[in-house]
Amino acid sequence: MGTVDAGLPVADPAADADRARLQQLGYKQELKRGLSVVSNFAFSFAIISVLTGVTTTYNTGLRYGGPASMTLGWLAVAFFNGCVALSMAEICSAYPTSGGLYYWSAKLAGKDWAPLASWITGWFNIVGQWACTTSVDFSLAQLIQVIILLSTGGANGGGYLANKYVLQAIYTALLIVHGLINSLPIHWLSLFGQLGAFWNVAGVFLLVILIPSVAKERASAEFIFTHFNTDNGMGIHSKPYILAVGLLMSQYSSIGYDTSAHMSEETKNADWSGPMGIVSSVALSSIFGWIFLLALTSVMTDIPYFLDTSNDAGGYAVAQALYTTFHRRYGSGVGGILCLGIIAVAVFLCGTACVTSNSRMGYAFSRDGAMPFSRVWHRVNKQEVPLNVVWLSVAVAFVMALTVRPISDLMHATGRYYQFCTRVLLFLDRRWGARWRSRPWCPSRRWASTSPTRCPSSSA
Repeated sequence: MGTVDAGLPVADPAADADRARLQQLGYKQELKRGLSVVSNFAFSFAIISVLTGVTTTYNTGLRYGGPASMTLGWLAVAFFNGCVALSMAEICSAYPTSGGLYYWSAKLAGKDWAPLASWITGWFNIVGQWACTTSVDFSLAQLIQVIILLSTGGANGGGYLANKYVLQAIYTALLIVHGLINSLPIHWLSLFGQLGAFWNVAGVFLLVILIPSVAKERASAEFIFTHFNTDNGMGIHSKPYILAVGLLMSQYSSIGYDTSAHMSEETKNADWSGPMGIVSSVALSSIFGWIFLLALTSVMTDIPYFLDTSNDAGGYAVAQALYTTFHRRYGSGVGGILCLGIIAVAVFLCGTACVTSNSRMGYAFSRDGAMPFSRVWHRVNKQEVPLNVVWLSVAVAFVMALTVRPISDLMHATGRYYQFCTRVLLFLDRRWGARWRSRPWCPSRRWASTSPTRCPSSSA
């Protein structure tokens, strides 16, 4: 019998297939493939982070429409996000590259429209991701500010309220820490992604059990599912308009699942693992987000009070509700502050994943020469980490926060949803035109997600 030379590297058929497929798409393998399907999913789940999205935008949903617009609106948004995710998953299976959305646009738009479609989509995507990092880290800085305020006595008890310069300093420190974490090799970085996914699951379970059980006063099911709040204090009386604004909470909380596509060049079996990461992160986030939303809304028995800027939390509804719930039960709001700490860790891990996704998108975009000084941003270090573009992402997020933050939120939401919708429209056009490459992940061979047609088997 022959012997195996221990000095020779063992061939990995899956890695060879991934490398070969990437080469077919026109790129050389430069990033290290060290992510499993679980790690790929974890990055998307961590960046969606229902603890982050629901908590930081709950005021918007509560003010515009209230319980009904949030609990029922969440289900509507989840359904349509599921349709988009299924479409994106099939495209990701066909084109598993870090560029993701803008590369897909080039392939699906056809030769004549490819440059314009990919350029527009790419810039909407990367600016939206920069704004995403800005929004998440600034939200964390605000949450830390509220935690400090409540821990030192609250707004009505002489608590410390950080000024805008201290808030900016906290935000800057968070960005630097996230930049340092994202400078680590991918096998270390994947641990933060997995921790983010675990923390969101464990945190939701803990808070969903804890909040209703501690509360001495809980809202009825009728209030949670049917009460529509029109007292928004903004002079808006049109219910459809109020509902549209209120749905932004659910929309904001469901963005980021394209991260699985941006991590595909670092994922094993990318043409299957990437799509699974997209679909599973959306499905589980929809479920966990909804039950967390129900638990929070069950203690929102006095909407005007929780939104009042003169309360102890300065009008931060979730913080005030948790603080009040524990204070009424135990005479102290420490338990509520600890709950906010759990949420803050989830937001921190979400920010880490934001920079990760942002840097991979920037790496791919500069690789195609679409950014100024592309040669600088495209470089990877000895650990196969795109270090330069990691710190570019941090720097741009810092500059964005110097402007009005709502502008960053708007750029984040509109940019991300614009390129998601563009992908779906081009996807449908491509499928109906029967010019679609066969791919491993295609659930609509058995049932339709966004189109009544089956997956064609012709090559793109």
